Amino acid sequence: MKKNNSPKTCAALYTPKVMEAFKNPHNYGKIKNPSGIGKVGNLVCGDVMWLYIKVDEKEKITDIKFETFGCVAAIATSSMITDLAKGKTIAKALKLKKDDIIKKLGGLPSIKYHCSVLAIDALVEAVYDYYLNQGKDFPEGLLEKHKVIAKEKEMAEHTFED
Repeated sequence: MKKNNSPKTCAALYTPKVMEAFKNPHNYGKIKNPSGIGKVGNLVCGDVMWLYIKVDEKEKITDIKFETFGCVAAIATSSMITDLAKGKTIAKALKLKKDDIIKKLGGLPSIKYHCSVLAIDALVEAVYDYYLNQGKDFPEGLLEKHKVIAKEKEMAEHTFED
């Protein structure tokens, strides 16, 4: 069976906000000398996200950019997490949930919810990397979130070893 990935097919699956975020993503690219980098992926669908953050002395995310290799939803959710987290303190950014991304995009097909989870995980990993690089104590819950993400990655890699 041949896949039909034409723009008309995508537009039928996704909301106008998702298509806009896909076609004109915000904050795409790398940050020189980032404060933290989060890299996450999904071995099943092949999506890979890198999220770069710049954090000031008050722990405010002053800049955030992404590079994503993946589907329409992966790129749209990456763009949206940057919009939602930019200008927030780390504490407020870490309160963001997948549902916040989905709502701001006007919805996602349920089969694409994992893309919003990847975007949240990328932010968590970038913040974890920031604290690790700074040698600071992790905020409550961050280390646990990082361990869950690392365990899921390990399990996925083990599943697809052969």
